[in-house]
Amino acid sequence: MWDYSFAIPSLLFITLILIFYFSMPTLPLRKNQIFLFLLIVESIEVFVNVASSWVDTEYHLFPMALVHFFNVVYFSCFYLRIITFFLFLACVLQLFPFKSRLAMAFLLGPYLICTVLAVLSPWTGWIYTFGVDGYEQGPLYTTLYNMAIFYIFISFFCLFEFRKNIKRRRNWFFMLLYELILTCGIILRKLYPDLLLFDTFCVMAVVIVYLAFQNPEFYLEHRSSIFNVAAFQNYIDEKNGNLSHRVLGVTIHNYPTIRDIYGSEQMDAALSLINDYLSRTFKDCIIFYLRRGRFLIMGPWDMQIDKVLQLIKDRFAGPWFNLDVNLYLTATYICIDLAGSVASSDILLSALTTSMDRADHLANTDAMVITEKVLTEQLKESTMKRYLEDAITNNSVEVFLQPLVDATSGKIVGAEALARIRDTDGNLLSPTAFIPIAEENGKINELGEQVFEKICHFIKDNALSERGVSWINVNLSPVQFMRSDLAQRYAAIIEKYGIDFNMIHLEITEANIEDDNFMRNQIYAMREKGFNFVLDDYGTGYSNISRLKKCPFINVKLDMSVVRDYYNEPDEILPNMILAFKNMHFSVTAEGIEEERMAEIMKNIGCDYFQGFYYSQPIPMNEFKDLLDKLGA
Repeated sequence: MWDYSFAIPSLLFITLILIFYFSMPTLPLRKNQIFLFLLIVESIEVFVNVASSWVDTEYHLFPMALVHFFNVVYFSCFYLRIITFFLFLACVLQLFPFKSRLAMAFLLGPYLICTVLAVLSPWTGWIYTFGVDGYEQGPLYTTLYNMAIFYIFISFFCLFEFRKNIKRRRNWFFMLLYELILTCGIILRKLYPDLLLFDTFCVMAVVIVYLAFQNPEFYLEHRSSIFNVAAFQNYIDEKNGNLSHRVLGVTIHNYPTIRDIYGSEQMDAALSLINDYLSRTFKDCIIFYLRRGRFLIMGPWDMQIDKVLQLIKDRFAGPWFNLDVNLYLTATYICIDLAGSVASSDILLSALTTSMDRADHLANTDAMVITEKVLTEQLKESTMKRYLEDAITNNSVEVFLQPLVDATSGKIVGAEALARIRDTDGNLLSPTAFIPIAEENGKINELGEQVFEKICHFIKDNALSERGVSWINVNLSPVQFMRSDLAQRYAAIIEKYGIDFNMIHLEITEANIEDDNFMRNQIYAMREKGFNFVLDDYGTGYSNISRLKKCPFINVKLDMSVVRDYYNEPDEILPNMILAFKNMHFSVTAEGIEEERMAEIMKNIGCDYFQGFYYSQPIPMNEFKDLLDKLGA
C-alpha cells in the first residue's frame, strides 16, 4: 500500500545529522534548542511514519490498540513537526517568544485542535478509521493539509514582513528556500500520498537550515572547540534585554609578538590548552574566543570575579605544556557586569575588544574594571564607528557648506565644505565625535575623498562662478596629507568632472606642517597639478611667519579663538601679523564672526574674508544653492 523507499534513507540521513550535532559543543540558545527538538521530532516522525504504514498494511496481525497507538503518534508528530518548523523560522526572525496571548492562541490553536482530533480518532474516526478494507481516511483527514498550509502561509508572511530582522540577505534567501521546499513537499504528499515523500522534503528543509544556520562549526574557532565571535554575537542577540552576567576578559599579553616568536602551530595548541583549562575549571560559564589572544569568560551574576581571577593568574604563573607545547605566557584582564540590554552585539563586541586592547597596553596584572560609565563611552565610540562605516560604505556622507563673505562687499564669494554623517534616526552627529575616529582608524581617507568628489559634482552641476562663488575650501586632515598619491587621486577627480582647479582650495592646519620638507614637497606636488592651499586655524599651533614664507599659501584663516581674543582685548600683535601676511601676498580670513561689530573690527585691521554664524551656520548643499539664488534675486 505504501512505498517506503523515500522514507528509510531520510531516516538514516537525519540520524547522521543528529549524531554529528550531538558530537559538537553548542550554545544554550533558544534557536539551537528548537533545532535540536526539530531533529528529534523529525527522526521520530519518519520512524513512526514507516512503522504506522507497515502496521496499517498488516493491521490484522496486531492488536488494534497497538495499531491506534502508532497512528495517533504519527499524526501527533506530523502536527508537532509542522509547528516546530514554524517556530524555528519565528526564532530566526526574532519573533519568538510571542508577547501577545492573542497571537499565541492564534498561532498555537490550529496545532492544538488538530492534535486533539488525532488523539480522539481511535474513538471518533475523525482523522482516520478502520473499515472492512482496513485503514481509511476520516472525514477531517484534510485538516492535516489545512494545518500545514496555514503555518506555511503564516511563515511566508512573517518572512517578508520581518525580513529586516535577518541581518544577512543570504540567510533570508535560505529561509525562503526552506519554506518553498516545505510547500513543495505538502503539495506532493497530497498528489502522491502512497510515496511518503513529505518526509524527504522535510529532511531537505532540515539540511538547508543546518548548512545555513545550525552547523556547530560555524560557531567554533578553526580546528578547536572554542566558541568564536559569531557564537558570542548570537548569544548576545538572543539574550539582549535579559542579560545578567559577570564577565572576565583575559588577553594574552603582547599576543602578535608572541605568536611571531613561537609560531602559529604552537600558539594554536596553546590557545586550545587555555580553552580546555577555562572550560574545565569554570563549568558554569561560557568561554568565548574573540581572536588575537582574547578570551571572554561569561558567568552567572553570582560569579566571584576575584576568586576566578586569582585562579587564572595562578595558572598563568606556570607553563602551558603538552607533548608539542611548552610556553610561558602572561595575561591582562578586564571585568565587567552586563545587565539588562546593550545597543547591539556588534557594538558590545567592539567595546569589549577595545577595552581588552587598552588593558593589554597597560600590561597591568590587576583586572581593569569596566564601569557602566566606561562601557557607555566605549559603546558610544563603537556606535560612532559603525555610523561612520555605514556612511562611507553607503556613500551617504553629507556635505554642508559654510559661506565665506567678502569683507568689503558683504557678498558670498566662497564656502568651506564640512563633512556630516547621521545616526540611524537621521540625527546629525558632531564632527568632533567622528572625525578623530576616522583619523584613528584610517577611514578619513575615504571620508575626505567622498567629500571632495561630492563638492566637484556640486560645482559642475551648479555653475557656481556664475553665481559669484569663486572657490570652495575642502579640508585635508594630517592623515590625508601624508598620502604619497594624494595629488594624483584628487587631480583625477577634478578631471573626471571637468572643473577648474581654481574652484577648489585645499585647507590644511598647522598640524600638517610638523615636517617642513614633507609639507613643502607635498604642497608643491599638489601645486603642480593646479591646486591652491589655505592655512586653516592659524594661531592654534606652533608655526611662525618665517616658516610660512616657505609655503605657497594663498590664504591664512585666523582661528576663531584668535579673533575672539583680539575682539575682547585689542593689541598690536594681530594687526602687525596681518600686515606681514599681506606683504607675503596672503589674503586673510577671520573665522568665528558672531556679530556685526566683530566683523567691522576685523575688517579695520585688514581681514579680507569672514566666516561665522553671523552670516550663516554650515548648511546642506541644496540650502546653500537656495541661499545663492535668494541673494541673486
